[in-house]
Amino acid sequence: MTTRASHLPLLPTSLVGSYAQPDWLIDRERLAGRFPPRVLARELWRVDPAYLEQAQDDATVLAIRAQEDAGLDIVTDGEVRRESYSNHFATALDGIDIDNPGTALDRSGHPNPVPRIVGPIARPRPIEVDDLAFLRDHTDHAVKMTVPGPFTMSQQAQNDFYPDAESAAMAYAAAVNAEIKDLHAAGADIVQIDEPYLQARPEPARAYGLAALQSALDGVTGTTAVHICFGYAAIIHERPEGYSFLPELAGCAADQISIETAQSGLDLAVLKDLSEKTIILGVIDLSDHQVESVDTVAARVRRAFAHTTPDKITIATDCGMKYLPRASAEGKMRAMAGAARILRAEL
Repeated sequence: MTTRASHLPLLPTSLVGSYAQPDWLIDRERLAGRFPPRVLARELWRVDPAYLEQAQDDATVLAIRAQEDAGLDIVTDGEVRRESYSNHFATALDGIDIDNPGTALDRSGHPNPVPRIVGPIARPRPIEVDDLAFLRDHTDHAVKMTVPGPFTMSQQAQNDFYPDAESAAMAYAAAVNAEIKDLHAAGADIVQIDEPYLQARPEPARAYGLAALQSALDGVTGTTAVHICFGYAAIIHERPEGYSFLPELAGCAADQISIETAQSGLDLAVLKDLSEKTIILGVIDLSDHQVESVDTVAARVRRAFAHTTPDKITIATDCGMKYLPRASAEGKMRAMAGAARILRAEL
């Protein structure tokens, strides 16, 4: 099947997922002062509930236009309707008591309110298909949607129903699998699974997280990606020298692997382990609001050429831009697009 993704240029550019939400829509100060919410956090929205959907529509159009104006090739909805990358999906599932949350440790070891599993996890309906339809109606670019991964959701929940965490992860995987298939059927060019906890908790990730990811990808025929990261730079300030879980993804069914390299200065020799995958290469440092020069971004991309070929690279941000000021986010997107133009001319 021919899609808009079939006609992407060399070194296409994209966000990982989220864009900076407007200050008039969400209380960015309260957002920045906490870990991403796992349960519903309605208090973050500045808009009256009666007008919230309309405001989110308007803000999503702004996010789409900002990406197009900056020159990005693959467009997301900016995750503008989400309080976090995961809770929008995780709290919409059956089997979850959202009124009486549980507790689980976040990746820094602090307890957080989380969804409490009290029955069989099931997806009662498509959760993001309407969001995708809105995105497709407002752009002619290739489009990407993101869903939280089954392993990550299992780590961000209190399990009061399943015999063990692995069983919960596999139940989440079935829900994610159904969602991915519906998103592709509705016209998503790429669906990305966000699995930051594969990096944060590598031992259970190897024990059952990779199997849960594989289950989420089972039978999927459209283009898929997996995003694995060190956490939002606004919250997790220190970066390790390398990934604790990355070569393991070489054998998974995803077509693309999204990694961050800018803030960490990652040794890109690890890309040789992923030679069969397209790499969504994070080259925008989100810990610094200053906008990188086009030349700086281009140099970060060139580092990868010794370890993979340019036709297997998508230029992207390290992680989501949710916590950046909008002016910074816009500048950084333009720097990505400018770097891509320079590199295409060189190649």
